[in-house]
Amino acid sequence: MAHSLALWGWTPLLEEQFAPFAEKGRLPGRVTLEYNQFLRVQTAEGELLAEVAGRLRYQAESRAELPAVGDWVALRPTQGGEPPRIVAILPRRSQFVRKVKGQKTDQQVIAANVDTVFLMTSLNLDFNLRRLERYLAIALESGARPVLLLTKADLSADPAGLVAEASRLAPDLPCYAISALEEDPAAWRAPLEPYLIPGETIALIGSSGVGKSTLLNRLLGEDRQRVATIRETDDRGHHTTRHRELVLLPNRTLVLDTPGMREIQLWDLDEAVETVFDEIDQLAQGCRFRDCSHEREPGCAVQAAITAQTLSPARLESYRKLQQELAALAQRKRDRKRPGRGPSTS
Repeated sequence: MAHSLALWGWTPLLEEQFAPFAEKGRLPGRVTLEYNQFLRVQTAEGELLAEVAGRLRYQAESRAELPAVGDWVALRPTQGGEPPRIVAILPRRSQFVRKVKGQKTDQQVIAANVDTVFLMTSLNLDFNLRRLERYLAIALESGARPVLLLTKADLSADPAGLVAEASRLAPDLPCYAISALEEDPAAWRAPLEPYLIPGETIALIGSSGVGKSTLLNRLLGEDRQRVATIRETDDRGHHTTRHRELVLLPNRTLVLDTPGMREIQLWDLDEAVETVFDEIDQLAQGCRFRDCSHEREPGCAVQAAITAQTLSPARLESYRKLQQELAALAQRKRDRKRPGRGPSTS
């Protein structure tokens, strides 16, 4: 059992954490694909289609407490013709979390137990530093290593300049420009080699059409994931991936492909946002007033940096927007927990 599950990242620590469930006759497995009702789980006995046990679903206070792709779970084997049931989730060592879409105040785990996150954007009209800042904050909070991949370098007149621009989003942030359509594997694969580690998991995160599925196909050496060409009307690729899926590469690295996310909403990322915008935080310490809003106050070091052109107004505006979004989310959480409040509709 240990040998086959090791292909999917099973470790002695997981073996130890699973011991209480093994005593009850449960099976360990890793979630590799999520459907609406069923989850595909890789076990020592092969792939199984499992459902979430009713008790686990009932006890979950949010969607984040339900199984996600990448999770290690405990399964109750098939009984009386019923499908296997997921009865527990082993502790996550990392999780990529976002707020669910719409007005509902809840969180969703996009990927669990990830070692490295490839934050991907293409070097055409899709290139957006503000979106990368948002992705980066979520990646830093997840506990995984963030790496920026600027794809479709063949479509850019100045890929090196854009790499330099993106690299400044955070200190010591790895950033590479690649083109997965290059015939020579060394031309696009070399920057990725340090992260293609057997037994480790890489998540591909980015908006639709940035080349996640194309990159995965090249890493697999086969056209497993469906891809589409760029639309001439807006220079963007089509949305092709429909489900989050964990795939085993020939070298035994695991890659988690995700559907495109053009807008990703934050969840509990105060410290991560401060890290992404560390230079603003450092500048703010030089402001005359401790509660400086960095607008028109005298002695504002942040505005002085903008005047000196060492800080861009767009960067400050992005920082403010994310801070306001987090503040609004925090207020909604407080309102939801307020004593005497009626049943929540969110």
